[in-house]
Amino acid sequence: MKGKFIVLEGPDRCGKSTQAKLLYNYLLERGFDVVLTREPGGTPTAEKIRQIVLEPGLDVRPVAELLLYEASRAQHTQEKIIPALQEGKIVICERYTMSTCAYQGYARGLDLNMIDTLNQIATTGLKPDLTLVFLMSDKYFSSRGEYLFSDRLEREDREFRQNMRHGYKMLASRTENAHLIDADADVDAIRAQVIELLEKHHITDLCPSQKS
Repeated sequence: MKGKFIVLEGPDRCGKSTQAKLLYNYLLERGFDVVLTREPGGTPTAEKIRQIVLEPGLDVRPVAELLLYEASRAQHTQEKIIPALQEGKIVICERYTMSTCAYQGYARGLDLNMIDTLNQIATTGLKPDLTLVFLMSDKYFSSRGEYLFSDRLEREDREFRQNMRHGYKMLASRTENAHLIDADADVDAIRAQVIELLEKHHITDLCPSQKS
């Protein structure tokens, strides 16, 4: 792939969307061709699947939930992410395979080997060049979400969130080019750390012909 693939991971309400937009604007201002996307979703078909998997009140069983996420990922990867990378663009994605391992594996209790196999199939082996894992204290979950609509996963209990955060820590520790970020910190301080990690991993070292 000629482009670079950056993934922002972490629990709901940890500031991923804020940092993704800040990073997107930072790179745009420096002349890079950038795509900002998300999972589940990112394309019309994948967004339809997102509506199902996150709809409050629906009885979606764990394995069905996993397969819906993977179906959305397969569509998103093939339709949007890979073509953008082949064109030399920088792709910023809110969530990717690590989220499925953390949520459906560590929190739901589904077999991690099965999830790894499905992730491999859905992505055709695509790996991020940089994964930023934002973890916040659970005390901020309620305060940051006071005025937010709660989807089906956001309505899970504290134990679910604790297991999921533990999963993220374990996954980040053994994933190449993955870094934990303290999401309790100030927004500007986090942004500075993100930019520092971009430089460390040579994300912005694309040659001029790969800029817009």
